[in-house]
Order: sequence, then structure tokens, then C-alpha cells
Amino acid sequence: MPTMLCTAEFEYDAATAISKGRRERQEDALAADFLAGTGTGFAVLADGMGGHAAGDVASKIVVTEVFSELKLRTDDPGALEQSIGAVLQQAASGANACLGEYASHQPQARGMGATLLAPVLFSDRLYWISVGDSPLYLFRDGALIRLNADHSMAAEIDRLAAQGRMDPAEAASHPDRHCVTSVLTGAEIPRIDCRSTPVRLQHGDIVLAASDGLQFLEEEEIAAVLAAECGSSSARIGAALMRQLEVLNAPEQDNAAFCVIKPIDPQAALPAQAQPSALPMDAPALDPPPAEQPPAPPRQRSGRRVITLLASATWDSAPAARRNKTDASA
Repeated sequence: MPTMLCTAEFEYDAATAISKGRRERQEDALAADFLAGTGTGFAVLADGMGGHAAGDVASKIVVTEVFSELKLRTDDPGALEQSIGAVLQQAASGANACLGEYASHQPQARGMGATLLAPVLFSDRLYWISVGDSPLYLFRDGALIRLNADHSMAAEIDRLAAQGRMDPAEAASHPDRHCVTSVLTGAEIPRIDCRSTPVRLQHGDIVLAASDGLQFLEEEEIAAVLAAECGSSSARIGAALMRQLEVLNAPEQDNAAFCVIKPIDPQAALPAQAQPSALPMDAPALDPPPAEQPPAPPRQRSGRRVITLLASATWDSAPAARRNKTDASA
């Protein structure tokens, strides 16, 4: 008999944002679907690579294929959640096959590829699939935690530095830090991070799915923005992150795209004396219990959560620069 996973009914406030940065073209692609009243939502993000070898096309193919696969199954959230690991793996494989098929008929697209990051939420439960270096963050109690694996040389280089096998200064400036070690290209996918058991979310959390262009900000800077705006809407948080990138004004600013997701427990928004007593869960928590949160102030309820697309300055007047990342064919 299937395990009953439902423990809380959450709503979502979600918003997307995308910027070209100082690049000549937009090679990030992003789509999100959080419909009011469904208790289910997901985002799909891809960071294309290959430069003139159609990195922008690669990211659009990946997002279109994975988004379509998930959207077709959201009419039955229960069945989707029960098979979420297999569905996400199937969606990634299908997108990878489409990339290979496209490249095989387009000589100029050989070497194209894209990362993939797709968080999927069912009420208070978060699953995901990721391939590449696009980060999935959880902000809770003032701490920013990366949830997914980093398929880049940066993770390997930092590990060597932590073991004392490389000088920290050398590690921080190593030219291969941004080389990805797994990516969708149409060939076999070297590494996949697929979370098929949920991370439990709580009221007050912020989930942030991003391309690596956001990481021109240090994680401490990202956390500071989220801490300052944690009581704001997802749209305002997204705008604040974009403003911080603009203030940074990095000469090699990459494309940046991200989806900000705030899971909201309607019961946590009620005054403390109005909250019902806790009921036993049908299944044990799959993660250590989070620290207890103080009651949040009353919140106005709205009938629909709107996905907002934010635009930011793209530094078109600045000279183009390109941040090293391995071509998919490497």
C-alpha cells in the first residue's frame, strides 16, 4: 500500500527573474508552474553552453521537454508524487535525446549542451532533479543551504583545498572552477542528482533555484538579501537579488535566471491561539525535524498565486565578456 505523504497543505508564492548580464546572448531558459489551489508546483531551469554552437537553443529544448513532461502529469498529483523519481529521470532522458537528435541534423549545433535543474513541490515536500552546476538553495533560519550536488570542477577543487592538498587562494582563482562535469548533450549523462524522497519544508522557508550567473554574488551576499526581504513577496525578493547583481557590476557577469519560491502554511499565518492542536503524521519525517518557528503575523489571503517575470538591466552598453565553461563536446 502506498505511503501516505500528505502532512500539511501549503500554498506557494513564486516568481521568476532572468537577465542577460553582459553576455551577447541569453543562454538561460526558465519556466515555472504554480497554480492556485493545486498544492503542487514546479520550475524548470536550464543553462545553455556551447556559445555559437546554439547554447540558447539547447536550454530552450531542455526546458520545453521537461516542462511538458511534468505538466502532462500534474492533473493527478498523487500519482505523480508516487513516481516522481522515475518521472524526473524519464524527463531528463527525453530532453537529452531531443538535444542529440537536434544536433545530429544541425552541424552548427554540434557541441551544444545545457544544465538542468527542476524542483518539484507537493505541499510541504520538495523533490528535484539536477544535472550540472545550477544551484538549488534552501534559506531557513538565516542560513543558506545548497541542497543539490554541484557537478563542476569547483566542487572537486574546493574538496582538495579542504583536504590541504591545494592552496586555498589557488583554489579560489583556479581557471577550471567553472568547468562542468555533467551536462545534457545527447550523449550519456555522466552524473544525475535526483531526489526521490522529499525534503520537508516549513512556513518561512525560501527555495531558490538558479543558474550559476547568480553565483557572481557570494553566498553570504545572497543570504543577506534573503534575510532582509524574507517577509516580502517572491517578486520583491527576485527584484532585490537582481538589484544586487547590478550593484556588483561584474565585468564578466553571466546570464542569470532564477525562481524564488515561498511555501506558505495557511495555519501558520493564524494567531497562535487560533491554531489547531497538532495531529500525528501518517509517516515519519524523512529529514531531521526543523527548528520550531514562531507564529507569523496574520496574512491576507489571495485567490491566485501569480508567476511574475522580472526584467533587469542587461548591461548592453558594456563590452561583452565570456566566463569560461567547458563546451559540451569536451
